[in-house]
Amino acid sequence: MLVRAIEEADRIVVGRLVLELWGAHTAVAHGQVFFPASLPGFLVEQQDTVVGLLTYAAADGHLEIVTIDALRRGRGVGSSLVDAAVHRARQLGCNRVRLTTTNDNLDALRFYQRRGFRLAALRPDAVREARRLKPEIPSVGEYGIPITDELDLERWVAPR
Repeated sequence: MLVRAIEEADRIVVGRLVLELWGAHTAVAHGQVFFPASLPGFLVEQQDTVVGLLTYAAADGHLEIVTIDALRRGRGVGSSLVDAAVHRARQLGCNRVRLTTTNDNLDALRFYQRRGFRLAALRPDAVREARRLKPEIPSVGEYGIPITDELDLERWVAPR
């Protein structure tokens, strides 16, 4: 498995993956619209096939994971992407890595907490506003749970 930074030559592949995996060219979190295909990030490749993607935005002393996808689950792809993001946060002088997910995403909540992330904020009914910015967000998510709230998780990063 090879984890590497996204390069300009990868932008078409990243854009295709984001559209396929997220249902649009945009991602929305905490009232902000992101265009993941234009963001920095990482790809995980295995035998010349992309098996993982993470995009991020860095500002104000934190690195925010905007999208993360392991196309082959249970094989360390997601963990490798999180490790790469934490390493990049250190390189950029950021003191924490943050992300936003929704209340239905129980698998993600388990995944992140097992990797040192802690719940940092709850925004009840925030997905209603997010749907105004991205109508493609479904009303019901994983396990038949209505998608209503945003949850922020963060992991503090020790300086180098």
